[in-house]
This record gives sequence, C-alpha cells and structure tokens, in this order.
Amino acid sequence: LARKYYNFYIMQQQYLKVLDIGHSGKSPDEAMMILETTVSQCSFENRVKAIKVITGHGSGKLRNIVRAWCNDQEGRFNKVIYGEDYDMFNKDAVNMRSDCNQPLDNDFGRKNAAITYIWLR
Repeated sequence: LARKYYNFYIMQQQYLKVLDIGHSGKSPDEAMMILETTVSQCSFENRVKAIKVITGHGSGKLRNIVRAWCNDQEGRFNKVIYGEDYDMFNKDAVNMRSDCNQPLDNDFGRKNAAITYIWLR
C-alpha cells in the first residue's frame, strides 16, 4: 500500500517541475539557455503544467533577467507568478496550484522573491 501511495504521489508531483538555475554555477546566458530548453521541452511533451524556476537571492540579476524574458514571451504562458506573490490571495497562484495538483509546495505563502513560477499553456 505504501508503494502504491508513493507512486501516486510521484505522479502528482510531475505536474510541477523544479528548475534550479540560481545555484548551478552557470553564467546568466547559460542559465537562460537551460531555461529556454526546459520550457520548450515541457511545452512539447505536455506533461508538466508549471515550472518553478529558482533563481536564488544573490544580487537579483538572474531573477531580473528571467522575469524580463518571461515578459518578452507574451502569450506563450498561461501566467507568470512571482514568488513574492505566490500565496492564497493571488487568484492565479491558487488556480495554478489546483491545475498542477500541487498542495504541498513549501514556498506557498513565503513571499520568496528568489522564485518565479511559469504556468504553461
């Protein structure tokens, strides 16, 4: 029974992909290539509904680059939700969590600016 529950839990988790480009040691250009490749692959495979992009706290440079890139992709994503807005008062955040069957995300409500959520179409 525990194994069956574990497999179900893993299936639930696959709707939200976590991508940590902030702690990868890559340059901003390399990190953005990884992000673009991941978004394209997830969109093509149509198994992942959202990507949690961890940019790290640092200077904020990578976060700003990621968010500017997301804004430049107008119409490509359902929504882009900044970590500091990811709480129960944000209708888009609540709807994305529901779409992803993601009740267990530890960053929900933490106002974490080092994270950006990309809700795919």
